[in-house]
Amino acid sequence: MRIPFLAFVLIPMAELYLLFTVADWIGGFTTLALVILTAAVGLSVLRVQGFATLMRANQRMAQGQVPGQEIVEGMMLAIAGALLLTPGLITDTVGFALLTPLIRRKLAQQAMKKGSFFFMGGGGQFRAGGGFGAGGPFGQGSGGRGNTIDGEVVDRDDIDPDRGLNGDTADKDEPGSSGRH
Repeated sequence: MRIPFLAFVLIPMAELYLLFTVADWIGGFTTLALVILTAAVGLSVLRVQGFATLMRANQRMAQGQVPGQEIVEGMMLAIAGALLLTPGLITDTVGFALLTPLIRRKLAQQAMKKGSFFFMGGGGQFRAGGGFGAGGPFGQGSGGRGNTIDGEVVDRDDIDPDRGLNGDTADKDEPGSSGRH
């Protein structure tokens, strides 16, 4: 109950207090320009950082590794974007902190160490350094072959009982007739 109270009551009150205080020091229009400028600069930096994170994730996937670090950093970048779009100096400060690669990487590593984010729903053994254990992502060896079952998906509504699966007419009078000629 404390977190929603903090997020929706105390933080906006602190933001308003700080904005009014800064407006008294430097003027109302200058404060408004500062808030707009921080949002614009933050969003341009967010675009660059987001693209760099996406490229690192693609490289890790091309190497056959799970981009766990990059996924967490991507979520942090999304949070940073939301904070930068929210008017206020406190949220902008936190948003800019999340845009800083060193801070974001350290926070992502901490979140992964604590297990705050689940990447595998109980399946394979994910290593924090990237990649899977010897069992692969689904607990099977990568060189082993499993059972393969070949089949055909058929929609029951498309089957005509008098014609069979392929539309062939079946000779119903002959025993052992499969309907295929």
